[in-house]
Amino acid sequence: MAELIKIVDMCKVYNPGENEVRALDHISLSIGEGEFVAIIGQSGSGKSTLMNMLGCLDVPSSGDYFLHGQDVGEMIDDELSDIRNKEIGFIFQGFNLIPSLTALENVELPLIYRGVSKKERTELAKEALSKVGLELRMTHKPSEMSGGQQQRVAIARAIAQAPPIILADEPTGNLDSHSSVEIMEILKQLNREGRTVIVITHDPGIASKATRIVHIMDGKIYKDEINNGEDENAIRAELAKAQENVTTKVKGVHQTPDEIRPTVAPQNFATQTPADDEVIEYHPNHPEDDIESWDTIEAERNIGSYGTQTQYDDAQTQYDDTTLSYKEEE
Repeated sequence: MAELIKIVDMCKVYNPGENEVRALDHISLSIGEGEFVAIIGQSGSGKSTLMNMLGCLDVPSSGDYFLHGQDVGEMIDDELSDIRNKEIGFIFQGFNLIPSLTALENVELPLIYRGVSKKERTELAKEALSKVGLELRMTHKPSEMSGGQQQRVAIARAIAQAPPIILADEPTGNLDSHSSVEIMEILKQLNREGRTVIVITHDPGIASKATRIVHIMDGKIYKDEINNGEDENAIRAELAKAQENVTTKVKGVHQTPDEIRPTVAPQNFATQTPADDEVIEYHPNHPEDDIESWDTIEAERNIGSYGTQTQYDDAQTQYDDTTLSYKEEE
């Protein structure tokens, strides 16, 4: 199995100095082409920070990241944007669909930014929607679909141009149990077709569907195992065991991760400058329990793998202009 992803001694440190928090603490990880990997951990474990690194949405404080043998740390912003746009299909917990567009138009939208012609992108979008079982829902808008159907549209958008990597952040977090099973079956099928699927989750039931499970706690990988049919109860027990007596030492005082909540300004990952001059609380040890967490903000800012909010806005404007021009031609 060829090596696709290689992370070497990676660290991500917030508030460097006396009060620093190590979201990632000397992480090393290798993922081969065609693997189905679940990265599992509790809130504050560092799994979402690791996802940001894998998806080229953020840069580490130290360490190396190689993708297809290329050093990601040496890439400029445009190259990182191209990777997010072409190499990685993102699936977020919140769907991030455009309410005013149909399912077909939502899937087409990223393809416009990639410069795909109208005929080709329509064919690719229809094929992707059919693959996730929505061939009869192509003209429906998000408000006319269930949560499970909306997540299928998000998956179709992610796979429309066949990226080699599918990176799913809590893909079933907003779904009922029945829809969750359906989404995981789709991800398993994508993996059988040769895609590398990486799922970030806190749910042992979701992790049990992967063929490899990476356990993360306090920014460190403490267990990396091949899943030989381990059920979710065994994984849940492993998480509970790891959680026992977990403390983080700050200022010489032992504190649990729940007590450490530093605040920093969000950054535009493509430019590494403050985003829209706004300051929003970001708690790296609580990426999932804040309504406006870093991941939520950046998921919206990178919706559909555009790379930046500006690129996303440009793509939507281009979609509107292109649609109008086609109507005028008719």
